Amino acid sequence: MMAPGLIISAPASGAGKTMVTLGLLAAFRAAGLAVQPFKNGPDYIDPAFHAAAAGRPSYNLDSWAMGEARLAGLASFAQGADLVLAEGSMGLFDGVASAGELGNGASAELAARAGWPVVLVLDVSGQAQSAAAVALGFARMAQDVRLAGVILNKVASPRHEALIRDGMARVGIEVLGALPRRSDLTLPERHLGLVQAGEHEGLAETLASLGSFVASHVDLERLRAMASGGFASGQPVAVPPPGQRVALAWDGAFSFVYPHLLAGWRAAGAEILPFSPLANQAPDDSADVCWLPGGYPELHAGPLAAAESFRAGLNHFAQTRPVHGECGGYMAMGQVLVDAKGTPHRMAGLLGLETSFAKRKMHLGYRLARLEAPIPGYGADTRLRGHEFHYATILAQPDQPLAHVEDANGAAVPETGSRRGLATGSFFHMIAQASA
Repeated sequence: MMAPGLIISAPASGAGKTMVTLGLLAAFRAAGLAVQPFKNGPDYIDPAFHAAAAGRPSYNLDSWAMGEARLAGLASFAQGADLVLAEGSMGLFDGVASAGELGNGASAELAARAGWPVVLVLDVSGQAQSAAAVALGFARMAQDVRLAGVILNKVASPRHEALIRDGMARVGIEVLGALPRRSDLTLPERHLGLVQAGEHEGLAETLASLGSFVASHVDLERLRAMASGGFASGQPVAVPPPGQRVALAWDGAFSFVYPHLLAGWRAAGAEILPFSPLANQAPDDSADVCWLPGGYPELHAGPLAAAESFRAGLNHFAQTRPVHGECGGYMAMGQVLVDAKGTPHRMAGLLGLETSFAKRKMHLGYRLARLEAPIPGYGADTRLRGHEFHYATILAQPDQPLAHVEDANGAAVPETGSRRGLATGSFFHMIAQASA
């Protein structure tokens, strides 16, 4: 069994669960504990902050995309930890309407499967005893989800805190901490979420301040004592690497690769060869495959358009070896990317794709893809589970479709991806093969 754990959740996004999770990770680490972080659902950005706070890589757990064997296999990453802290996504019970083959992806479902008690973060702005009614509803919503207690966030004053504690006491819900309002302990955001951890100046100092703040206002000993549950540890499910030597684009424009996939590639013996398109670097010519992950090419369209060595090297590589792009990487492989100001920028031209951010529209949700042609690591007809999250509009997608793609309800979506020669790409972010 893995170390005992807790899942940090909230009634809705924006309640402060990421800041509380980071503060708890930093506080427990400062107290000498080894804490293993996890993140529920599809998210690239939060796990990087978790890793910086905990000093250990954070991994995604997803009940919609991952079977029991894969979830149990990921439990092995908690070996040697004293405590597991998993951050939820959205609201505690928020998931897809149809659970499909595996699950609905909600944090509550993950808590039930792992047996982790839930710590509910409540933004108590503008309410007092009424917060207890919210907490009580969450406590009674599902019999297989156990509420350990609540952490109050954005408490206005000692009197405000006393009123809320009185309400919680009346319904038998334990208050594990109360965090006063702080406008200085924030992390900058952009359209896909928080600004990436690697771009955040003074991150170590911010995390240390968060840890100290949380340690001063949360009962850490009580919180740790309430941890329990955990998946039965198993061997990680094998992840087919895209190649033996993988040229991986990695910089401020391209960094969205799930940690469990990189760990799986390395476990299979693959060597990762990072390169930076923003630094005008071409993929290593000794690699047998090139992978362009998602990220923020729309924020760096000008430098990418000017990166002649990168573009020439990528085109040379694609003449003899596979190149695959996900979301941002897919856009960079296309002909044109129109930025938010309406300015078109030339991309690599491996595919005919043209995309625009001039009129942004959010595309978000789980996706099930059946490949109509092979991609590095997977053959035609393979079923892959993943998600889509971007604001780009497709102006042109003239090449052959890469996959038949459906949303979580089984409805076909038009973002099929593209293929031309040895180049393939899609807005689809892969999480796991559908068979495991």
